[in-house]
This record gives sequence, structure tokens and C-alpha cells, in this order.
Amino acid sequence: MNNFSDRGLRKSVDWPLVFTYLLLVIIGWVNIYASVHSSEPSSIFDFEYRCGKQFIWILTSIGLGALILFVINPQLWEGISVPLYTVVVVLLVAVIFMGSEVKGSRSWFQFGPVSFQPAEISKITTSLVLAALMSQTNYNVNRFRDFFLTAAIIFLPMAIILAEKETGSALIYTGFIFVLYREGFSGWWIVAIGMAALLFILTLTASSYISLLALAGIVIVCLAFSSGKFGPWFWGGAGVLLLFCLLPLLFNKTPEPETVEAVEEAVQETAEAAGKIPYGSGIPIWILLGAICASVPVLAFLGFKGKGRQFWIAAMSLLAGAALVFSTEFIFNNVLQDHQRKRIEVLLGMKEDPAGVGYNVNQSMIAIGSGGLTGKGFLNGTQTTFGFVPEQSTDFIFCTLGEEWGFLGCLFVICLYVFLIWRIIQDAEDCRDNFTRVYGYCVAAIFFMHLFINIGMTIGLMPVIGIPLPFMSYGGSSLWGFTILLFIFIALYRQDKKYY
Repeated sequence: MNNFSDRGLRKSVDWPLVFTYLLLVIIGWVNIYASVHSSEPSSIFDFEYRCGKQFIWILTSIGLGALILFVINPQLWEGISVPLYTVVVVLLVAVIFMGSEVKGSRSWFQFGPVSFQPAEISKITTSLVLAALMSQTNYNVNRFRDFFLTAAIIFLPMAIILAEKETGSALIYTGFIFVLYREGFSGWWIVAIGMAALLFILTLTASSYISLLALAGIVIVCLAFSSGKFGPWFWGGAGVLLLFCLLPLLFNKTPEPETVEAVEEAVQETAEAAGKIPYGSGIPIWILLGAICASVPVLAFLGFKGKGRQFWIAAMSLLAGAALVFSTEFIFNNVLQDHQRKRIEVLLGMKEDPAGVGYNVNQSMIAIGSGGLTGKGFLNGTQTTFGFVPEQSTDFIFCTLGEEWGFLGCLFVICLYVFLIWRIIQDAEDCRDNFTRVYGYCVAAIFFMHLFINIGMTIGLMPVIGIPLPFMSYGGSSLWGFTILLFIFIALYRQDKKYY
């Protein structure tokens, strides 16, 4: 009996995944100490400082992981997924009215020195419910009823978290699109999300006219490839787009200066305004918008005549894209918070503010860049030692790694994360149980989104939206959440592999 148990434990548990988790946790703990050592904690175990507190969270997280892996029956998770999801949704709503406000966001319950963020747990419960739904034998993600139910499960907690003004946590939920894609959802939806982001950015940085041109161009190219008649659609569309590109020459005319002084003044004003006047701002935009709206019924008619569903998709894309373009200003000014708007403006180059909202990112990039190839050495980082980067032990822990361990240290940690995500996906595909497979993809998607956004914002490629780096950033709530998320999958995988 003992021999059977030992053999099952050795072969059924994915120990490389467990060791990767432990290694990331230890690296995070060491770098948290590096980020606060200038405050003179007596040692890395000093419980008055974040490094000592994190050690307690690490011990409790390891105990929690062991409890999930060896004590709790893995079959329990599927059965209690819906009740857990319901409870967490209630907590998400309750925290809006009863929670503590932290940095403009009301998303934390405060119990003396301990704080708890329901948004961290909601990612776990949402993953469990999605796995329970999508693992059913009659589930089809392309059937309207199943898709609507799946979307509701994702968007309900996401909408509540947005109401808490936690835009960063809500953004993580967009990663579930990769899970839907694995289960048969069309890859065009991923393209649609990318196109929506492109239109939003173009409208903010250029003009609505440019966004509509880009929308029309993308739709024409997609139709050219999908209709089977590449030449007529592509060249005809290119001609129409060229016409609308030349229209600004007719409308953006300025009166000719009559004197030399006026010429010099006009040249100076043009140089100062270069890149600040939206292209096509003087064009009656209804000309382009009218052309787009006129093409919608034509495409719908072609789709109705049975010439391909791509025409229906093109018509709906034009309508949805135009609606997004003209609602961008409302979303930017009324949905996003003031500090989020400022960070996006700095990120997109709309404003320069190195001493204000751009300070964190600017100092983070200096810290990472100064690390060079091998870094300055442990506890030798000047940006870290003198506290130039705010929130360096939480959201900006990666810049501590970059300054003290250099490019090679960053590469090593990123490779650990890539291995973690790859291993989860590989294990998920290797499972016989559909519930475990879907849940594994949910876990991989969440880790990927956190990794992409957190590292992106520390190197200036993403706006600063308060996303922790899994297992490395300081905080008990996030460490517990990520540990539970991962070890539920490891336990499910062990159950699947236990008897063969």
C-alpha cells in the first residue's frame, strides 16, 4: 500500500510546476527585501517590514497549497463552483459599499492590519464556473445560448470590478478570450478585439477621420482574402481609400500670407503645431461616414443573397467600429478615471509629464536600463536603494530585478514564467477530464495577462493600472489568490493522472 502511494505521489504530481512556483516566490521575496532594505530592516526576516511580512504570507501560502493538493478532494471544486461564484459576486458588490478606499478604488475589506480584495478570488471562481460550464458534453461555444451564458459569467464580475474603479483587475478578464478560442470560438473575435484597441488609440491620437479610414481599410482587406476574389476587392477598395486620403487637401486649406513677416510667423506656427493637429480635422466627416453607412446595406444584401457570411460580418464590423469611434471620447472622459486618462495620455505621447503621472514609469525604465547585462548586484541598485520608484515592492517589483540582476536576471525570470504557462497548457492538453483542461487554460490565460500587463507597464509599453506580478509582488491577498489558482489545477491534474 505504501509503495503504491509513493509511486502515485511521485508520478501524478507535476513537481516541475511546484518547483517553478517555489522558485518564483523565493525570487520575489528576495527582491522585496532589496526594495525596502534602505529603510534598514535588521534582516530579511524582520516582521516590521514588508520582507518579513511577505515571509509569513509565503509560509501560509505553501501550507494552503499543500492543503489543496493533499487534503481537499479535487472533485469538490466542480460541485461547489457555482455557490463559490455566487458568494464572491456578493462580496464584490458589498465591497463597493462597505470596503475601504485605497488610491481612489473601493475594492478592499479591511480587518485591522489585514486587508482582503475579493477581486483576487473572483478570478478563481470565474475560472471554476467557466470550466464547469464548458466541460459539459453538449456545450458548444458557437451556439447562441451557450455563448451568452459564457459571456455573462465573464462580464458580471468584470462589470462590478469596473464599478469598484479597479480597471486593471477588470482587464485581466479579457484573457478568457483565449480559453474560448481553445474551445472552438472563432479567432476573428481576437482580431476584433485588436481592431477595437487600434481604433480607440487612433481616435485619441489622430482623429475620427483616420480611425474610420483604418476601419474601412481593415474590412476591405479581410473581405479581399475571405471572398475568394482578392483582386477586385483589394484594388477597388484601395482606390476608394486613396480618394478619401486625398480629400484633406481640398478641405485643410489656409489663406496665403501676404507679407514676409506673416510667412515667417506661419512657418513658426506650423513647426510648433506639427503632429498636434489631427489629420482630416477640417473635413466634413459625414462624407466618409456616409460612404461607410451606405456600404452597410450593400454588404448586408450580398450576405442575404447567400454570397457568404463574411459580408454580414463586414457590415456589422463597420457599424460596430463606427459606433466605437464616435463613443471613444465619451468612454475616455466619463468611464476612465482622471489618473487613468493622464497615464494613457503620457503613454501614447499625447502629453509629457516625467515629474507627474509619468514619474513611476520614467524611474522604472531608468532602473531597468541602468542594470545593463548583469545588473549592479544584490542591494547595490541606486534607484532601488534611494527609493526613486514608488510601489517598488508591489506593482514595480520587476524594475528591482532589472536594476540589480540586469538583462540576464530579467530573462531568467521571464523564462520561468513562460515555462510555468507552457507547462500548465501542456498538462491541460494531456488530461482526459474536460473540466481540468478548461480550468488549466483559464489559469494560463490569467497568468499570461498579469505577466504581459505588469512587465509592459514597467518598461513603458502599457499604462500603469496596478497589476501585481504573480508570486513576486508583495501582498498576501494576491499571493494567496495566485497560489490557490495554481494548486487547484495541480490537484486536478494529480487526480486525473492518479490511476494510470
